[in-house]
Amino acid sequence: MQFSTPPRRQPTESIVPMINVVFLLLIFFLMSAQIAPPEPFAVEPPVMAETESAEGAFRLYMDAEGRLGYLDIIGETEALAALTAARESHCDSEPCPENAPPALILRADAGLDATRLAALMPKLGAAGFQVVQLVTVKQ
Repeated sequence: MQFSTPPRRQPTESIVPMINVVFLLLIFFLMSAQIAPPEPFAVEPPVMAETESAEGAFRLYMDAEGRLGYLDIIGETEALAALTAARESHCDSEPCPENAPPALILRADAGLDATRLAALMPKLGAAGFQVVQLVTVKQ
């Protein structure tokens, strides 16, 4: 008895190169992404002629009505309490020398009344922040 040889099937395309490309893209986007907490509300910074980049471990937001926001907490007393607790835990994990306390970045709205901003400064000093950097936009 003679059997005929079964017809050969065409080899399927390998998907291994496509999987490799997808994983390389995934790794690229994970490595290049900057993970930052979302802003509690939109703030339009004031405009200045020249500006430097602000650097600090903490970000506090203040809108045109004078509301404060820190991370996802909105409200003056709550935001200041959370900010103080975060500074204390930061100084517990990393020693904060007296001559170089952690800096605070303040993103205040351009429509904010200056008296509200000035009233906030003693509260920030009482919270332990000696360096406050106001974020501005270059004109």
